[in-house]
Amino acid sequence: MVSQVLVIICLAGTATLLFSGFRLSNQTRKRLLILNAHRIAARSAIQKSRMDLAEVRNRARLLEDTVSGGASAVEKVHKAIANTTFGLIDMFSKDEEFKDSTRKARQTHHQKSEQVYQAVRTTNRALHILADTLIISKAEKRIASKPKKAP
Repeated sequence: MVSQVLVIICLAGTATLLFSGFRLSNQTRKRLLILNAHRIAARSAIQKSRMDLAEVRNRARLLEDTVSGGASAVEKVHKAIANTTFGLIDMFSKDEEFKDSTRKARQTHHQKSEQVYQAVRTTNRALHILADTLIISKAEKRIASKPKKAP
């Protein structure tokens, strides 16, 4: 009879320990799920910040390329119109002195217009570098220096 009581006490103790272990395991599993959700959320936030930064960079590049390409297109149209105008003057003018004067004006015009369009492209590039330094680099530093929050 004593041995049966001892067996029952041991079984009850074992059952209690198993039940406590099961509850502890269940709580740990829930905490791990919460921790994993926080980890995923933190990674998502970092990835979103990186994607936002990449989008800003891409928009800046697109803007720079658009301005540069637009300046080149306008320059070509401008040159075509000027060549047509100066060509017609050269073709239909009877006065040689006027033709020489027109040729000099044409050369000066082409040099000055090339300088203007080159200045537009150079300014565009400088503005892109300035924006990169002020905006994008600042955003990169802000992302890199964000303190890591503990879950």
